[in-house]
Amino acid sequence: MYDNNHGLYVAHCADGALDIKGKMANRHGLIAGATGTGKTVTLQVMAETFCQAGVPCFMADMKGDLSGISQSGKMSGFIEKRLPEFGIENPQFQACPVRFYDVYGEQGHPIRATISQMGPLLLSRLLGLNETQDGVLNIVFRVADECDLLLDDLKDLRSVLDYVSKHAKDYTTQYGNVSTASIGAIQRALLQLENQGANKFFGEPSFDIYDFLQTEGGKGVMSVLAADKLMLQPKLYSTFLLWLMSELYSTLPEVGDLDMPKLVFFFDEAHTLFEDTSKAMTDKIEQVIRLIRSKGVGIYFVTQSPTDIPETILGQLGNRVQHALRAYTPKDQKAVRTAADTFRANPAFKTDEAIMNLETGEALVSFLDEKGAPSIVQRAKILFPLSQIGAISEGQRLDIIKQSRIYGKYDTPVDRESAFEKLLKEAEASNVPAVADEEDDDNLPAEEKNEKGEAIKKKGKGFLSKVVKAVLTAATATIATSVGTAVSNKVTGKKSKSTKSTTEKMVKNTTSAATRTITRELTRDILGNLLK
Repeated sequence: MYDNNHGLYVAHCADGALDIKGKMANRHGLIAGATGTGKTVTLQVMAETFCQAGVPCFMADMKGDLSGISQSGKMSGFIEKRLPEFGIENPQFQACPVRFYDVYGEQGHPIRATISQMGPLLLSRLLGLNETQDGVLNIVFRVADECDLLLDDLKDLRSVLDYVSKHAKDYTTQYGNVSTASIGAIQRALLQLENQGANKFFGEPSFDIYDFLQTEGGKGVMSVLAADKLMLQPKLYSTFLLWLMSELYSTLPEVGDLDMPKLVFFFDEAHTLFEDTSKAMTDKIEQVIRLIRSKGVGIYFVTQSPTDIPETILGQLGNRVQHALRAYTPKDQKAVRTAADTFRANPAFKTDEAIMNLETGEALVSFLDEKGAPSIVQRAKILFPLSQIGAISEGQRLDIIKQSRIYGKYDTPVDRESAFEKLLKEAEASNVPAVADEEDDDNLPAEEKNEKGEAIKKKGKGFLSKVVKAVLTAATATIATSVGTAVSNKVTGKKSKSTKSTTEKMVKNTTSAATRTITRELTRDILGNLLK
């Protein structure tokens, strides 16, 4: 909870209240712990505390539990028992202003991005491409830029891939080899992505990142992403959240260290962000984490163990809440020691032993002080939420969606003229002349009609003259051969065949020779036209 005395009051230890310093809230943070130790409630407490301070938050709701932040909480025996421990006499239960989002558009406002906004680096990670395929994808994006082909959705990207494949020779010498195998691999990966429902994410209207930076009644708006279905595709989920962080980084202006951050971004199941991630991508994530704080944004990772986060990024997370870890195997024991080593030691207890003995709702807490130095780790109890713990009904969710200020802004997809439509028009235009030559003779001017008719007549006469010439040549040759044979028989005294037989043979030979000649001339004429 937030008040003037305690500030961003999140936990309570033996020494008193533990709060996050507003100026240090943009130095990022970590919420870690095994399943069932209270990470989700801690996230809810921190989010509503920022909300009461006027700071909007974004969070992914993996199980639907965080939707309860939209409703006021109620007194319970558990809360009543803890009131004296926290020094709270009369808690003011209250709801937070909430906007629900859903990539699939089923449980909230749709969130879309264009292929161009996603870019080749994130798209390559999403598709699981190797280095060669990644290079081809970069060529495709470059060609799209040069040819003014807008990449809005998946069909646009498919069209440009096909276009580049057909003109591969034109781009190979300029950008490098574009193999059919690489194009095919990218197309198959796009098909798999489409089967996962990603076609609902890519398109327009694209999401305006400033819709996350809203307040209502002095409270920060809580943007809750329904991620129960999205989480079934971990790479799509993590790449989507990484895109959101990148958009925040590239869109928001530099503001330095404010009294309160402009936005707090909670990244649940953070381990998915770093699984099967190349070094180039990890370096990109580290750069965003390192520099986005100057835009007034705090990133808080939520995961089971600190070892899920690369050391280069873990070192950037100054505000930490560590719930219990279990150590059943040597690997688990090593993870516990690693988690303990990330805290500034407290002489009152052994950190590694305390991590394994924490109760549900308890945590080891260390926040940055006013100077930005990590405080000594404290064993503390996390405050109870002032909003409802647990999911809300579908009717309540629907009412909140309809009452939202952005209701209807993103609901209807827009398919404007982009790469797919432009390339389709070009393909259709390239086929028009051939059809027009055959069907549009009636529309030709009289002079052109006469010229075309004369050309056809000349062509016909030329071919007919060739046929007559072939028949005469064949007949002459046959007659000459027969006469020669008859004279020879007369001189040698051989008996000649009957006149009828000789005549029939002459006709037969003449016909056969003429047929062969006509066939030869016809073949030459056809081949000549084809070559033209």
